[in-house]
Amino acid sequence: MAFVRLVLNVIWLFVAGFWLAVGYVIAGVICCVLIVTIPFGVASFRTANYALWPFGRELVRKPGSGGSSTVLNVIWLIVAGWWLALGHVATAIGLAVTIIGLPMAWASLKMIPVALAPFGNEIVHSGQPREPWQF
Repeated sequence: MAFVRLVLNVIWLFVAGFWLAVGYVIAGVICCVLIVTIPFGVASFRTANYALWPFGRELVRKPGSGGSSTVLNVIWLIVAGWWLALGHVATAIGLAVTIIGLPMAWASLKMIPVALAPFGNEIVHSGQPREPWQF
């Protein structure tokens, strides 16, 4: 199974992962230019790492995250989240045209929740005991 994940991640990197990660890095740099939005930049860089290598990792709810993460997620959604989610949808549509691209399209759709709400969540390796992801 590890070999299949490796192959899928390498294909993903060349087909879509690099460009999606570039989008997250650009959003992170823009957020880090303004001092107040540095937490948004850090979240964007963390998500760029996930966009580069998604197979074998999942998004889960971080224990103990409270109301402040909800407020930050609302601000993120308005400022950058919906643009990045649109990028994932467009990528998924383009990848779903071929049969080989279907797992990659699913990976792109799997990243929409983290594009919309990066705060209060964490990315973990698949197979670890955890609580499922929730809004």
